[in-house]
Amino acid sequence: MPVLRVVLLWHQHQPFYKNLVTGEYRLPWVRLHALKDYYGMVKLLDEFPQVHQNFNLVPSLITQIQDYVAGTAQDPFLYVAARPARDLSPEERRFALQYLFQANPANLIGRYPRYRQLWERFRSAGDSPERAEKFFQAQDLTDLQVLSQLAWFDEFFLQDRDVAELVRKEQNYSLEDQRFVIKREREVLGQVLPAYAAAAQKNFIEISTSPFYHPILPLLCDTNIGAVSSPGLPLPQNRFRHPEDARDQILRGLDLHENVFGIRPKGMWPSEGSVSEEAIAIAHDSGVRWMATDEGILGRSTGLFFARDGEGRLPGHLAEKLYTIYRYENNSTSMHLVFRDHTISDLIGFVYSGMPAQEAAQHLIQNIQRAAQPVLDKGQDAVVPIILDGENAWEYYPKSGRDFLRRFYEGLQNTSGMEAATISEAIARHRNFGHLGSIFPGSWISANFNVWIGSPEDNRSWDYLHQARSFYEQNAPRATEAQRKLAYEELLIAEGSDWNWWYGPEHHSANDRDFDELYRKHLSNVYQALGSTPPDSLAQPISGIVARPSFTPQTAYIHPHITGDMIRYFEWMGSAVYTADHRAGAMHGKQFLLDSVHAGIDQTNVYGRLDFIGKIPEMQFEIVVNLESWADGESRPRRALRLDAVVRDRKLAEWKVRAVGEDVALESSDKPGAGAVRAALARNFEFRVPLAWLSAAPVSSSAKADKSPATTRIRLRFSLWQNRLPVDALPLEGWIELHLLEEGEFMSMY
Repeated sequence: MPVLRVVLLWHQHQPFYKNLVTGEYRLPWVRLHALKDYYGMVKLLDEFPQVHQNFNLVPSLITQIQDYVAGTAQDPFLYVAARPARDLSPEERRFALQYLFQANPANLIGRYPRYRQLWERFRSAGDSPERAEKFFQAQDLTDLQVLSQLAWFDEFFLQDRDVAELVRKEQNYSLEDQRFVIKREREVLGQVLPAYAAAAQKNFIEISTSPFYHPILPLLCDTNIGAVSSPGLPLPQNRFRHPEDARDQILRGLDLHENVFGIRPKGMWPSEGSVSEEAIAIAHDSGVRWMATDEGILGRSTGLFFARDGEGRLPGHLAEKLYTIYRYENNSTSMHLVFRDHTISDLIGFVYSGMPAQEAAQHLIQNIQRAAQPVLDKGQDAVVPIILDGENAWEYYPKSGRDFLRRFYEGLQNTSGMEAATISEAIARHRNFGHLGSIFPGSWISANFNVWIGSPEDNRSWDYLHQARSFYEQNAPRATEAQRKLAYEELLIAEGSDWNWWYGPEHHSANDRDFDELYRKHLSNVYQALGSTPPDSLAQPISGIVARPSFTPQTAYIHPHITGDMIRYFEWMGSAVYTADHRAGAMHGKQFLLDSVHAGIDQTNVYGRLDFIGKIPEMQFEIVVNLESWADGESRPRRALRLDAVVRDRKLAEWKVRAVGEDVALESSDKPGAGAVRAALARNFEFRVPLAWLSAAPVSSSAKADKSPATTRIRLRFSLWQNRLPVDALPLEGWIELHLLEEGEFMSMY
């Protein structure tokens, strides 16, 4: 019988945050993800010994983890979290407020009521550390210090008795509690790399590598390759061509893995799945025997387009092309290649986090089976490669996605005819290899390099790198060995892909300025290490001012007619407005369909409006609006409603409003009742729901003081679903909040 082999590869990576000259870490994400994702992802496999997987650990990530374990990492974020709150300087207090709330608001902050309470206090001050500082006393800061660390603890560590007791305490943490958390962090970090080594020794996993500092190999070999994958692409003024650096980055990665894990890697995920014929030849000469990249590269290399039907499936002849292992042979170069299923990988990264764990896991197993069935029907083994980020996605899942992964792994382990294999195992067992004599240059993103080259910011960063590399070549011969070594290391760091990930129009984070400054600092260190002064250009930011997601609170009552027509703009003046940022942050590939939402109340109703990007999607879809009413100090909503609206052929086909957890609709398009609810779709989607249905009404400040806790706010969240899968949402994280105030109080506040 033919076998369906599922090849899972989790890519574990963080930028190199350490400044080699000062020894200080600019951002804390290596430490925080090591507390949670890196350990838990591999430890979970102890429960599923038959579910073999691949983990790609970037070498520069490993060295940073080692730095923390050795106790030599100088991390100002850890320092501020560990310092007694009463001893914090005003500058350190503001630093704590700026950075200790940088976590997913729903699944990390929202999991701990006190952490959420402090976050809401910070948000009410406009997310400004300077304005918020006066609202945080020493005990508030201590609680923030402790909870901001506990929020990143892996599920396995949260089960430890002493940690669980600390979680149950919830607030009013002591200095001893704070010291305990910091001490336990250091213990936890020491368990990460040994957990991978142990799993590899048991043959549960295969560990692969990437070039040491995660550079885009084809661009390192020759930046002109950018215009090969995208003809007409603007290129930097100076051509960067250093294949010798590419070779060094690869060999260093292989050497480090062999030193840390005792096994020399056979395979590589080239940074961002980026390949070219020159890069593959260098990898082959360095001893790499398999590489992985994206289906888009296979498509452009073979002239095929992997178009899927409405349910995400490939026709039979394309499934045969994708779900196999290839042998690439070009002159003396040979390499086994696997090409990731882009669609299935993105379901894990972006969609399943919005579904119940069991339903998502079943959907994934069935999706894999249906995808491979045309190949199995021909009596051939099928290989379905699923490759994605192994860290950032889990912040969007409850409890780091452990429930989802457990159910998914149970399905893999118990489904007849399906096995989860490492890539080397899959190569050894495969029989019907595909063959390639050439490869199209590109990355996993659109089969080109446009994220890292082509925009003015990207090209400027390449020119600065070229200048620093040329300066090194001219001045290194006159320097000492220590100076040369430091300068060269800084160059290799600056060659990493992460800096240009944040330049250009595609991505942004709350730390854009940090990334920009750190990149320019690495380049500046090249000059300083060689006894020279960096050029003035490195003192100026590379990144320009970019759009951010924005939220404007409600400033006045609104009374819109619900027509679904945007021409009634003035009726929505005074509403709260949330405008999306359509750049993908750390995770690339998110599908954006929603542009902005408006929401507001009057004396009797709550109103909402959803604006699309461009035209309303043609496919049938469902709009879901979740509404909750909350009282201060309570840990759960007083009342929760759900509005479901089905859109067919760009028309509102049906809608209903029901209480969450109940099946019977309070009102629907079939049974409109008294007409208290109204929903409409024309150029946008609009609705009205009575506040009374949420057990809510505007309350004056004086009335609040006289009564036991009144409902003080309403929270809303909009999402769009296709084929029973969540595709887009606003906000992507958290909720829009409306305060239940009398109209005059809105006017006096703004």
